[in-house]
Amino acid sequence: MLNNLTDTEEGDGGAQSQGDNNPKESSPFINSSDAAAEKSQQYDGKNMALFEEEMDTSPMVSSLLSSLANYSNLPQGSKEHEEAENNEAESSRKKPIKAPQLGTLMGVYLPCIQNIFGVILFLRMTWLVGIGGVIGTFVIVTMCCTTTMLTAISMSAIATNGVVPAGGSYYMISRSLGPEFGGAVGICFYLGTTFAGAMYILGAIELLLIYIAPKAAIFPLEGLEGAEAEAALLNNMRVYGTILLTSMATVVFVGVKYVNKLALVFLACVILSILAVYAGVIKTGIDAPDFPVCILGNRTLVWKNFDVCAKTIESANGTVTTQLWRMFCDSPFLNATCDKYFTANNVSRVQGIPGVTSGILAENLFGNYYEKGDLVARKEMDSVEGVDDPLTNANRYVLADITSFFTLLVGIYFPSVTGIMAGSNRSGDLRDAQKSIPIGTIAAITTTSTVYMSSVVLFGACIEGVVLRDKFGEGVNGNLVIGTLAWPSPWVIVIGSFFSTCGAGLQSLTGAPRLLQAIAKDSIVPALRIFGHGKANGEPTWSLLLTACICESGILIASLDAVAPILSMFFLMCYMFVNLACALQTLLRTPNWRPRFKFYHWALSFLGMSLCLTLMFLCSWYYAIIAMVIAGSIYKYIEFAGAEKEWGDGIRGLSLSAARYALMRLEEGPPHTKNWRPQLLVLVGTDSEQNVEQPRLLSLTNQLKAGKGLTIVGTALEGTYLENSDQAQRAEQALRKLMETEKVKGFCQVTVSSNLRDATSHLLQASGLGGLKHNAVLVSWPRNWKQADEHQTWRNFIELVRETTAAHLALLVPKNISAFPSNGERFTEGHIDVWWIVHDGGMLMLLPFLLRQHKVWRKCKMRIFTVAQMDDNSIQMKKDLTTFLYHLRIDAMVEVVEMHDSDISAYTYEKTLVMEQRSQILKQINLTKNEREREIQSITDSSRGSIRRKNPAAVTTQLSVTEDQPGASKEEKPEEEVQLIHDNTTPASPATPAAPLTPATEGAQSPGEQVQMTWTEKCDGEPAKPPGAATPEGIKDIFNMKPEWENLNQSNVRRMHTALRLNGVILKKSSEAKLVLLNMPGPPKNRTGDENYMEFLEVLTEGLNRVLLVRGGGREVITIYS
Repeated sequence: MLNNLTDTEEGDGGAQSQGDNNPKESSPFINSSDAAAEKSQQYDGKNMALFEEEMDTSPMVSSLLSSLANYSNLPQGSKEHEEAENNEAESSRKKPIKAPQLGTLMGVYLPCIQNIFGVILFLRMTWLVGIGGVIGTFVIVTMCCTTTMLTAISMSAIATNGVVPAGGSYYMISRSLGPEFGGAVGICFYLGTTFAGAMYILGAIELLLIYIAPKAAIFPLEGLEGAEAEAALLNNMRVYGTILLTSMATVVFVGVKYVNKLALVFLACVILSILAVYAGVIKTGIDAPDFPVCILGNRTLVWKNFDVCAKTIESANGTVTTQLWRMFCDSPFLNATCDKYFTANNVSRVQGIPGVTSGILAENLFGNYYEKGDLVARKEMDSVEGVDDPLTNANRYVLADITSFFTLLVGIYFPSVTGIMAGSNRSGDLRDAQKSIPIGTIAAITTTSTVYMSSVVLFGACIEGVVLRDKFGEGVNGNLVIGTLAWPSPWVIVIGSFFSTCGAGLQSLTGAPRLLQAIAKDSIVPALRIFGHGKANGEPTWSLLLTACICESGILIASLDAVAPILSMFFLMCYMFVNLACALQTLLRTPNWRPRFKFYHWALSFLGMSLCLTLMFLCSWYYAIIAMVIAGSIYKYIEFAGAEKEWGDGIRGLSLSAARYALMRLEEGPPHTKNWRPQLLVLVGTDSEQNVEQPRLLSLTNQLKAGKGLTIVGTALEGTYLENSDQAQRAEQALRKLMETEKVKGFCQVTVSSNLRDATSHLLQASGLGGLKHNAVLVSWPRNWKQADEHQTWRNFIELVRETTAAHLALLVPKNISAFPSNGERFTEGHIDVWWIVHDGGMLMLLPFLLRQHKVWRKCKMRIFTVAQMDDNSIQMKKDLTTFLYHLRIDAMVEVVEMHDSDISAYTYEKTLVMEQRSQILKQINLTKNEREREIQSITDSSRGSIRRKNPAAVTTQLSVTEDQPGASKEEKPEEEVQLIHDNTTPASPATPAAPLTPATEGAQSPGEQVQMTWTEKCDGEPAKPPGAATPEGIKDIFNMKPEWENLNQSNVRRMHTALRLNGVILKKSSEAKLVLLNMPGPPKNRTGDENYMEFLEVLTEGLNRVLLVRGGGREVITIYS
């Protein structure tokens, strides 16, 4: 389409602009798939020709604005608008979307009112005032309402910081704090909502069985006392609760629209009930209602099965006993044997609702906490009882059903202030969510807080204390206590509260499955994915089933007072993280944090968060710990198994701020030796397909990372970045995939430069940030470096060695990396041998220790070898080294190897001769092909002619054995070679066989093959034994080759001699070792000897299977001090 459009614009007869009829996009974001479909209309014209190259990625502003105007957030929050799939977007475009019309009153205020006012207000508020006292309960209410108000302020700031799709608190928290926190808190909020449904159902059943239809009990309570009566009541709650839950779940399954239609009816019931209470309070000031309480001594009697609150009454026939007498005595006669306490105390009749003007408030100011089974007594009245008298006829008195204390009251009360998220949950239906949510939520909390605080005072001022403490209204003839205060009838409250609790239960069973479905559709919790599916119309069937099961577990608890603290925990945790999200965003000052609601402050959010945390432990410290463990477990599960999401959350911003702070601290100075750990820059190569060539290098990295620290895996590409950016991305993806496979935690970096040498140098210099930079470089030994087309490889390698030295970086070079173990292999035995020749800061000591932390090398033992010269005391050296290792807390075997001065062997001279001849060949690499052939031919001819004069039969053709042949490398050094190294004390004897090697040349070979020649003493795996080489005459012939040897560079001869001597000693001691670590000598300062340097290293490590060459960074990395 782009080409067609460009052609149209450039042609003279192109289509004219079609005016302002810009197509509407379903998504207002750049790179929208829908934008491309209408480009010809958007860009058709020459006014915007300057931007025609960018039309693939940048939509016209007019198109963007029209899309924003039409953008709707009606879909559930489970589908994020940035990540909506194309087919979903197309289907949603086809459906006509009804514009949201709800305002602040209907959309936020009333739903919040309905959710906040609930079962606790009607069933437990009077009891809370009676137990905690007016002052104590007022403190509880103030604390809880302050918490919700502060949370509402934080929530308003978050909700007005951009468009919030329907999803409520889960959406806000997950997008503010990230998927881990969002998932953990979202599931906690879901559990809280589910248990709230259980609490509402239990409240409805309590109203039904105690106040509306006591006769409906399946397990009758008549004649039962104590634990039996309690068990029967709980069993009734379980049976009826399960029935009500099943019927409610069926209603929700059949259709949510019926629930929504009934919502206003339930809301009307709540408002009418509250108005009836206030009307009753006013009525008590004018004419107090008649609700007497019968008290024996100071004990409150259960007003049941008797009509007159008196022992006897006077009648025309004299004194007659009452039904109350018969309850405590064995006969209706005056001379009957009666209960001792009944006999000793008088019966008095007290007005249960004395009225707001009675002054009863002073008596109810302070709390009265009870143990389970205590008598609910009026302490102001006299009571005659013996100290040791047992309690008899306990079922006749009002008893405390649970042990009460201040923190229990907090846990029971807090659910009555939850529900503040109802407005934000409906954000998709609001006409102006950013205006309605703050105003409606804060107004609803202000209204409900006023009602709660005033009701605490009014209940304390109107109702007698023993009635307040009578949880089930047994002393007022089984009436609901708050109902006794209502006007015109207690039934207004009973029926109203029953319907309101049923409605609240339905709302919970409607909202909770949708919240779970939103979490499941976000795919952040893999185990919940099945719950993202539902019916064809999107109803969450599986989520509803799980919700019903969890709700049933709450119903089986059967006690409203036991369920309330559970859901308090989950709601408090949710509110705590809402406050944390707001505080975090405010303090981080992220550019996108621009809430329209301005009346917030980070200090208020922190205060709200602190209050939530305090209330959690006040309610129930063990429930708080359990809730935190659940949330923490979900957090870690999402972190390790959940899908990667990038939502621009605050935790990512916090991580950036913390990282910046830590990096600034690291800049203050280099780390102490005790804190030194290898921060690795791993240099790997890639093939033409951008696949990593040395995957085992990352296996070794993983095994070295017991020291943790930083890992940067880098690779270099040749070319320009503009032309190779796609290759760079593919290489980066390949690196990430391999790092994930090898379980290497770190970063990857790809550098593109005009040549690989510069690209590698850039990696070395620019990797890391500030003080968090690499201090060691891990690079594999260059394979096939002897081949003609690989000459640049070893030059780059030597330059890298020089650069690491200049940058004071440590260098680790594994040789024969393909033979190193993978992470899945295990060595059951063996040794890691360290050849400590020169001190490099302790790297050779530290690396085996780190390797042995990994399970691959764990069972390998460490051996340390050091070399003693002629004038060294080897016994003292061993003793000192053992002491040093003891102080370093490193377990290792110690051995000192003595190397005496020896004559330079003929073999050494011969190897040096071949090396220098090869060096001359390599210098001709940059000549033209013909010049190169002539130069190589002249060099080899002169060399061959010279050797033939001395030993005509000693000319053999040798092929190089490279690192790609680990199986052959073990045979590269036969016994004859070792025996050529003569000590001063053991001169060469005629019986000592010697196999001097000759430069292998063949005139017919091509130049490429010539370059591959080396001194390797075998062909097809067998040592080359020139005729006469094993005889004294052969040796004599070799020693007669003085003219060629005298022209050799003596420095090279000495280096070759050292390499051969060390190699022989190492082979003798460590040929069976699983890994050999030894000091890596530095390259020559004069670059003319670079090619010889590679030969020296090759000779030094010849015949060893796994070698790790180590070069220190110029600082101590290990210390004996604590």
